[in-house]
Amino acid sequence: MAVDVSDATFESEVVECSRTVPVVVDFWAEWCGPCRTLTPALEAAEAARDGKIVLAKVDVDANQALAARFGVQGIPSVKAFRDGAVVDEFVGAVPKAKVEALFDSLVPSRADELLAAGDELSLREASELEPRRTDIAVALARVRLARGAEDEALEAVQPHSEDFAAAGIAARIGLAKAGVGVEAFDTHDRGDRDKALDSLLEAMPGADPDTRERIRTAIVGILSEAPPDDPTARTYRRRLATALY
Repeated sequence: MAVDVSDATFESEVVECSRTVPVVVDFWAEWCGPCRTLTPALEAAEAARDGKIVLAKVDVDANQALAARFGVQGIPSVKAFRDGAVVDEFVGAVPKAKVEALFDSLVPSRADELLAAGDELSLREASELEPRRTDIAVALARVRLARGAEDEALEAVQPHSEDFAAAGIAARIGLAKAGVGVEAFDTHDRGDRDKALDSLLEAMPGADPDTRERIRTAIVGILSEAPPDDPTARTYRRRLATALY
């Protein structure tokens, strides 16, 4: 059920509320025909999400300062708030599919919830729900590696060879089966990334071309997990380039 908000209640009912649950605000007016067309779709989308999203309505005629504050120039104007700020919006009586897409973007999907759970059973279900999600495939592969199920881990990432992390896991498994870099990967799993990378780089000289390529792919996969501004990761990328050329 939509909540009517005004200048006096907007901060508490929308801005502050959105810090705990997303709020979709419908700027409308009684005389606006398209507003009345859009309302059922908004209300249905809110109801379908069972309290995970709040729908608020602002009458622009009665709350002109709010409309001006958020740059509302045409109605219906719908703005989605999360963590106190506008994160998405649209104007006009858009199709129901666009309304649903907006609401879907604001709450975790079932696959997202399963990914957050992180156990193998949840990750397997998430992968079945969204088989194209590389992040889920990589997480599932890592859990399987942790219990020593290399073939099952490889099965998880094989369809995602274009992704650096997935390709890195596949390369790791190939190297480990050949007896190369096993200690380095164990070191990485214990949380010492830099020592693991040092060990892998040291294994490159004298390795045959296929092994060198697998080591390169495994290193790139590990480095893909680093933040963009990680200076140590930049150093290792330069070291890898030097080792290759």
